Amino acid sequence: MSEQTDRLDIRKILGILPHRYPFLLVDRIVAMEAGRRVVGIKNVTFNEPFFQGHFPGNPVMPGVLIVEAMAQVGAVLLLQGVPDREHKLVYFAGIDRARFRRPVTPGDQIRFEVEVLKLRSRSARLRGEAFVDGVLVAEAELFSSMVDRDGGDGGRGPE
Repeated sequence: MSEQTDRLDIRKILGILPHRYPFLLVDRIVAMEAGRRVVGIKNVTFNEPFFQGHFPGNPVMPGVLIVEAMAQVGAVLLLQGVPDREHKLVYFAGIDRARFRRPVTPGDQIRFEVEVLKLRSRSARLRGEAFVDGVLVAEAELFSSMVDRDGGDGGRGPE
């Protein structure tokens, strides 16, 4: 597969995603093929706020946040080509086949590889995998819907 490389640094990601600290969970996009797939990076540090309570003395990144980070990487792909993206939000609509293979801990760098399985104008089904040092640590199928940020659709998403 030929891969179009579109690297996005954190400033460009902030221009696409509405997420901010402490809930922005993607640091860099290292490759993207418009409408097909994206590869993103999350650097996991001990300074993450969730490590205070998950778990004291044995810090492990919560699986739900790994999936959220995966979804954010996917949202960059979905929003990148939308001309009026500042007026749109991508909502999580579902998760299937989520599996967690090994813990993610401070010092790890997660590489997310997300591909489009099905894409419609206001919804998508994505498959994501998360790797640390080339080892699969998590995977899931993600469902999302795109809504108007101003609430013009009542936050209902696709009809």
